[in-house]
Order: sequence, then structure tokens, then C-alpha cells
Amino acid sequence: MGKIGGFLKHAREESPERDPRERIGDHREFLRRLPLVELRSQGARCMECGVPFCHHGCPLGNLIPEWNDLVYRDRWSEAIVQLHRTNNFPELTGRLCPAPCEAACVLEIDEGNAVTIKQIEAAIVDRAWEEGWIAAQPPDTRTGRSVAVIGSGPAGLACAQQLNRRGHSVTVYERDEAGGGLVRFGVPDFKIEKWVVERRLEQLAAEGVEFRYGVDVGADVDADEVRSLHDAVVIATGARVPRDLRVPGRELDGVHFALEYLYQRNRFVAGALPPERPITATGKSVVVIGGGDTGADCIGQAHRERAASVTQIELLGEPPPRRADDVTPWPRWPMKLRTSYALKEGGDRDFAISTTELAGRDGRVESIHWLRNAGVPPFEPIAGTEEQHPAELVLLAMGFLGPEPAVLDQLEVERDERGNARARAFATSTDGVFAAGDARRGQSLVVWAIDEGRRCASAVDDWLLAGEASPLATAAGSG
Repeated sequence: MGKIGGFLKHAREESPERDPRERIGDHREFLRRLPLVELRSQGARCMECGVPFCHHGCPLGNLIPEWNDLVYRDRWSEAIVQLHRTNNFPELTGRLCPAPCEAACVLEIDEGNAVTIKQIEAAIVDRAWEEGWIAAQPPDTRTGRSVAVIGSGPAGLACAQQLNRRGHSVTVYERDEAGGGLVRFGVPDFKIEKWVVERRLEQLAAEGVEFRYGVDVGADVDADEVRSLHDAVVIATGARVPRDLRVPGRELDGVHFALEYLYQRNRFVAGALPPERPITATGKSVVVIGGGDTGADCIGQAHRERAASVTQIELLGEPPPRRADDVTPWPRWPMKLRTSYALKEGGDRDFAISTTELAGRDGRVESIHWLRNAGVPPFEPIAGTEEQHPAELVLLAMGFLGPEPAVLDQLEVERDERGNARARAFATSTDGVFAAGDARRGQSLVVWAIDEGRRCASAVDDWLLAGEASPLATAAGSG
């Protein structure tokens, strides 16, 4: 694979980034691509591993050495075929996945030296779209079976595309006004511009997938009614119940869950009219509670609104600067200090912080109070470390607890101890109802969502074809 000894001749080259001082003035993607000739050199760095450990890190089992080799040999049209064999939406993973495949690359034994798998993946699919190599692939025949997919995030879309291509009629129900789920409304445009998402939705529609937007299953229509209209149902609603902050002052105006803020900002960028009660960071002291990707996205949005200051705090202690082999040895995902793209644009970050109170005046938050803690569970507070900081907008980005209950309750789906749909081989306790993505496994990565959608589609397909034709299928086949 690749060029023999290429990893010795070519150094790792990171994706170019737009200057932080420039990019905070707009909402265009901040990552760029290397020129094709340099990407070929990056592909040449892929070793001819007897056992390619990059597969250990990738839930999708992407054929990484194969398409690295094809890029090196300038066979890009073949590379996209290999990429699509395992991944429906590589433009999503190539932009949003943290690349556990790179953490498992053999070259990552020399930390920071892995093959630039994610960058090459994004370049393959971007060029494929530009060259017209990606087109709709509608099925030749229909089975007469009907499937409802509830939720149009990456898991739901992957499941819908796979089932549709197998000849089943698929209807996707989405409560928002457009498809994509959190990729569209939660992730900012400067990480993934929304025409990238829309392009895939158009492909699915051209293949025959039906989308019903603005339909909140569980509220606008009962889930059991949707179940009665289809032979099978897939729950792909995500894990959207946020973890709350139980401290005095939580009820003050100006304290919001992260997704409340991100949804408003993404809709604003898309040209929607401002809501009656806009959440804005302009000119304010902003505090983001939570150190993950959602928190980083809040910071990036606040920068683009010209916040007066931005501070990110994290309950956990500061990770080590490098991989600790006794804690997360290669090829596991390393626990180490990372600096997000957003903090490169500005702002402060602090670790081992326990919020004790939010204070304000006239019903509006003005300050945050905290204590230092031990940095590890149970996060024992350290006496004498009380601090107070200005906070005119507080955004809670502390993760998610599980799926919203309405659909699961109405379909009488059993749940696990975390509140997720309990599903074995993606089949829930209710006959003909399946679950995939975060609704089944809890909050996770986009690459896991796509993998879950694909594997759930296989389970649904097997179930549909193994059973006798249902009344719905019989009626559909006689029309």
C-alpha cells in the first residue's frame, strides 16, 4: 500500500486552517485542503501493514489502506468507490469525526505522526462531488415493504439510504424544517457548511426516499399511528435530553442549554427570522460549562458574535499533554490535552472547576461562582478556592443523558438503565420497531451514527424479508 518507505520520506502535513483573526468574521468553513500533489504524498505515507490497526479505531471498518493507495496512485474515482463501500457520508466524517482511525494508525506509535486519514477522506469525497462521480442510485425494483425512519441525523439518513437501495419504500419523519439533525442545526457552518448536508439530502430524495419535515412524531402525530402506516419503524431520534446544572440561580435569564443557543445561531446563519427571545453573546461575558465539542462550538459562535470575553470551564482535571501509555496505550483513543479550533480563536479555559452558584439581578444572570475540585470523581471541593467571575451568558454544554421519551413511550419500547432504547441486534422489545444511533447507544460520534444506521438497515432488511408479507406490503404490491 502506498509508496514503500513513504512514511520515511514524507512528513505529516496537517489540514491548512484559515487565520483565526480572519475566520471569526464569517461563517465559512475554516479548514482547507492541501493541493492534490501533496495529498498524494500524504497517501504515500500509509504503510503496508500486515494488520492495519486503523480499522481498530474506525467503527465503520473503512478500507483506509486501499483508498490511501489509490490516492497515491492518482486513481481518485476508484478511491470514492472504496470509500462509499463502508461510509454513506464521508463528507460528514471527513469534517466532523475526531479520527479515532488516526489514533490507531501504526505510525501514531510515534505520537503525532499518523497518516492524515481524515484529510484524505474529505479530499476524496469533495473531489468526487466536483467531478460528478457521485449520483443518485435508485433501486431497480421495489419490494412493496414500507419503513418509517424517525429522525434525519446521520444514523437515520444512513439507515434510510441503505433500506431504500434495497428496494424498500422509506419515509423519514423529521420535526425540524430541514434534514440533517444536529449536523445541520447543532454544528456551526464554519465546521460544515449546510450545502454539504443539503447535497446529500437531494441525493437521497432522487433515489426515492420521502422526507416529511416539520412532523414531530410523538407530539404532532402519535408514534403508534406512524407504526400503523408502515411495516417497520426505525427510531433514530438521537440523545437530545441535556444534562442540567443543579445549582442556585439556574433559573436566571441568560442561562441556556448549549443546543438552544446553537440552534438559534445556525438558523440565523441560514437566513431565518430572529426568534422572539434571541440568545446572543454580543458584547457579553460568556461562560461555557463543558469541555467537549459542543462547548467548543458555543465558543466559536460567541467569537463570531463579538462577545466581550469567553471562558470555558470543565469539571474534570487537566489531561496530560501526551498519551499516557499506562492509561490509554496505543491503539486506544488517547486521553491527552487537546486545544479546540475555537480556543485558537481566543478565550480562556480552566479545569477542575465545580460551579456552586449563578447570581444575578432583576432576574438576569451576572456572575458565576465556583470552587476548584480534585479533578477526579467524586470531585471533592478544595477549601479556600472560591472564585467569582462575570457571566452575562452561561451556556450548559455538559453532555446528553439519552433520547427524549415520547416516541419510546408511545411505542412501548423498553429502555436500559441510561434511558436509551434497549435493542438487541437493533430490534427493540416492540415487534417491528428498531433503534439506531444515539437513541440506542447514547451520545456518541458521527462515525458511530453512520455505522449504526447501516447495520440497523441490515437488521430491518433481514426482518422484512424473513417474515410473511404484511397487509401493508400486500396492498402496496397489488396497486
